[in-house]
Amino acid sequence: MQGSDKQRTGQPGSGQPGPGKRRPGGRPDAARNAAYDLMRAVDERDAYANLLLPTLLRRRGIAGRDAALATELAYGTLRGLGTYDEIIAACSDRAPEHVDPPLLDAVRLGVHQLLRTRIPPHAAVSATIDLVRHRVGPGPSRYANAVLRKVAGRTLEEWLVIVAPPREEDPVGHLAVAYSHPRWIVNALRDAVGGDVDETAALLAADNERPRVALVARPGRCSVDELVSAGAEAAGYSPYGAYLPEGDPASIPAVGEARAAVQDEASQLVALALTRVPVAGRDRDWLDMCAGPGGKAGLLDALAAQRGARLLAADVQYHRARLVWGTTREAAVVTADGTEPAWRPGVFDRVMLDAPCTGLGALRRRPEARWRRDPRDIPELTRLQRRLLDSALRAVRPGGVVAYVTCSPHLAETSAVVGEVPRERAEVLDAREFLPEAPGLGDGPYVRFWPHRHGTDAMFLALLQAK
Repeated sequence: MQGSDKQRTGQPGSGQPGPGKRRPGGRPDAARNAAYDLMRAVDERDAYANLLLPTLLRRRGIAGRDAALATELAYGTLRGLGTYDEIIAACSDRAPEHVDPPLLDAVRLGVHQLLRTRIPPHAAVSATIDLVRHRVGPGPSRYANAVLRKVAGRTLEEWLVIVAPPREEDPVGHLAVAYSHPRWIVNALRDAVGGDVDETAALLAADNERPRVALVARPGRCSVDELVSAGAEAAGYSPYGAYLPEGDPASIPAVGEARAAVQDEASQLVALALTRVPVAGRDRDWLDMCAGPGGKAGLLDALAAQRGARLLAADVQYHRARLVWGTTREAAVVTADGTEPAWRPGVFDRVMLDAPCTGLGALRRRPEARWRRDPRDIPELTRLQRRLLDSALRAVRPGGVVAYVTCSPHLAETSAVVGEVPRERAEVLDAREFLPEAPGLGDGPYVRFWPHRHGTDAMFLALLQAK
């Protein structure tokens, strides 16, 4: 990365004040500094925005409207990078990849303010130039000024007519620019929804919406009514789900006590479906093979306890297994590789395999993920997914059930993986039958949740009954 550490952090001797400090001739702009620092951390250290931002805001004492602004600027800019870079290229004598990264991130923040917020244009330009001047340097501020004044001359819709390929000539290219997704992801999502361009556009648009905070009331430990009384709204599908319209979920006592947690509604439902499949004979030993960070394990642990069953939760990474330990109460938690299991074959009645995947179904929650993933990762991932599914089927007894779940709709990671399971090993059940409360799950036998249909992450579920 170009630029010294002093330029990035505003250490003494850099000539630049650190984040939140009073600037000569101006007042502190904590929100923009926080958004800028988050973007630099994502770029330089591959930081996860959804994990770093709450910590950053808390440490700097940023709350209320400033915290909301920082979140909107950071997440909105990360989501819109593809679109914004095309517009910057049209307004600059340099391609974005040839602009110093610290300067480019600041300009991107300015473009987002101009094109997708209600901030007055003069304020957006002035604040961004001020940010560049103090965090990058006086010289680069002239470049930022020239680019942003050109950007401000048109609306987003007017810019898209200029920078996006015509939809009738290049539908995928048009969607990639208009909805700020890499072209390969647009292709993958279009294939996953059956090739419909309009539905693909709706899915991409949903990826760019800020998701609501979904909560789960772990049964036997918390109720939805308790969450509602704390300010949440009951979910539409999950009997254990609720949504928090605003505020910090950690302020809810049940969440702080791990009796409830933040968990996507589709994630709740795929775990619930596993528990609803009838299994003949005993039903006492459950396994979550790739349990970290513990969302599904927390719900399965509570459901198992109500039914006299016991959950074993495993993850190959120690730090993720530690997170699972914090989300469960009765479960045994181990660090173990699901492809080289530490358990005997045929001993479990139910197995949850939430397989490692590209995460294309959670792009709305992880705004930077769309720019990190590489299609060249997929062959290695699918090989791992097949090995894990084979291991899961060996772990379950005859008549037991395996849930194969991915937070990705990519066909190579979903139906293609399950389709390779020999019929003599397992029967693929119609998973829709076990989630009657949720509409629009697809043609079966699999279940597919979608942001644009259900307001959830895009999640895939297959249920396999071992023979």
